[in-house]
This record gives sequence, structure tokens and C-alpha cells, in this order.
Amino acid sequence: MDGNSRHQVIKRLQAGLPRGAPFDLATLSQFGVSPQLAAHYADGGWLVRLAHGVYAFPNDEFGVYGALKFLQQRVPGLHVGGKSALALQGVRHNLGSREALVLWGDGRFVLPAWFTSRFPARYVHARLFDWPDTALAGKTLTTPPGLPEDLRVAASERAVLELLYEAGVKQSLEEARNIFDGLRSPARTCSDNCCPAAPA
Repeated sequence: MDGNSRHQVIKRLQAGLPRGAPFDLATLSQFGVSPQLAAHYADGGWLVRLAHGVYAFPNDEFGVYGALKFLQQRVPGLHVGGKSALALQGVRHNLGSREALVLWGDGRFVLPAWFTSRFPARYVHARLFDWPDTALAGKTLTTPPGLPEDLRVAASERAVLELLYEAGVKQSLEEARNIFDGLRSPARTCSDNCCPAAPA
């Protein structure tokens, strides 16, 4: 491939790949980029190699959500869980700006260095549920309003159970209690004004 052809491929990559997230060799291959050509582009400064087979555009300060969606495609069941999931749904207690992001998944996994160096995070793997139907697991994951489409976050009920699993280990009992106290009662799904008064 001559220099002009390579330049055309780079232009197609820049036009076809969204900014704000890493991409892998499988994605690059859809644009006709082989592993060897990807390495050549990285050597030439057109791409940045984050890890084996993982690339990004130079100067693309991708955010945590784009990186999470990338990992979700590779890690079964990966989702924002526990205290982090509750915080994204407006339930928080003294959440620091550099608080480690709590991620859960279905199997053992080590978060890659390119991710943890940018976004302090820890990964939890525990079998909390024995799902009789695999579809049920997906129904306990949601995307809170204002977050990118398909970003998987534990629904509040699941997030509470994940939080309690870590209480006394990675999570202080006092903070867990304060967060739990901040939750609305699951039985109350409407405001006090819309519910009929209890009989005297």
C-alpha cells in the first residue's frame, strides 16, 4: 500500500470512528486495517497504542463512559454497580470526585492499565444471584437518564445488594447505612401528593 492509499485509509478511520472511545483490531479490520498496518500507523503517530490490540486517536481524551462501553463488549456482564451505580441515579453520601468507580462482572477479570490509569476503578466478581432465566440479569441493568445509550448500570435494587455485599470489606458499614437510608422506599413510587391518604 502506497503512502497515498494509507492516507486515504486514515481519513476513512477519522471520519468513520466516533471520538471519545478506544477501538480494537476487529473494528480496524472493518476499515481494511490489518494488525501490521495498525502498528505502522501507531509508529507514525496516526494512532496511539493503549495495549495489545487496543488503539485510540492521538489527543483524543476519551471519557470514562466511552471506555466502559468498549469494555462492556469484551467482559461478560460488565456494568457500573454498587455505590457507583447508586450515585449515577442520584443516591450518594460524601462521594469524592476521585472515588474509585465500582464495576461488576460475571467472571474474573483484571481491568487494563490503560483504563485504571485514567479512571480509578476496581472490579468485583461475585455470584450474588442464581438467575433461573438468563434474560432476568439484563432486566436488572439500566441506563440512567443523561448517560450514553447502552451504558449498563445496575438498577437501584441490584446496586443496593451489591453495596451490601461489600459492606464491612471494601465499603464502610456507616457509609453503607447512610446510603441505604437515603434511598426511597421501594414501595413508594409516587410523591406524597399523588397517593391517597391512609384511612384514619
